[in-house]
Amino acid sequence: MLKSTKTIFLAATLATGAFMANPAYAVASAYTPEGVCGTGFARVSDSSRPVKTPSGTVFGYVYLLYNRTTGFNCVTTIKSSFVGSSTYTSARLETQTKRIKDEPAQTAVKQDGKGYKYYAGPVTLYAKGYCVKYWGVIQGGGQQASGGRNAWGNCG
Repeated sequence: MLKSTKTIFLAATLATGAFMANPAYAVASAYTPEGVCGTGFARVSDSSRPVKTPSGTVFGYVYLLYNRTTGFNCVTTIKSSFVGSSTYTSARLETQTKRIKDEPAQTAVKQDGKGYKYYAGPVTLYAKGYCVKYWGVIQGGGQQASGGRNAWGNCG
């Protein structure tokens, strides 16, 4: 019985130490979409999409937030792979700006992308009463991961 207790204690200590000893994990978990986008922004329905390689490996997540007071949407891409390494990371937001019957919607696009260690963005556009699309890209290890929503959504 004593040996089992020691084994459990040792395993718990090692598991805790693994998280504490990994500074990239601690730093990555310090960034939240709300913290990146700022005061007043909150996640909306369908607000998180994985940024993954064609084989399904997730490199991070792209988030969509909205500020009810200002009418602005915000997008950020937060890395979960290659954290602390400067790799190409981008966040893209597209919003409809005008709809005319029987014509394609006019759009506004804003993107932030370059070598980032932790996240790309915030990217903000006014979107009150309009639909949006959002997308994120993360490159690393010779691979590219992407994800988001290509169809108009979160309208209103």
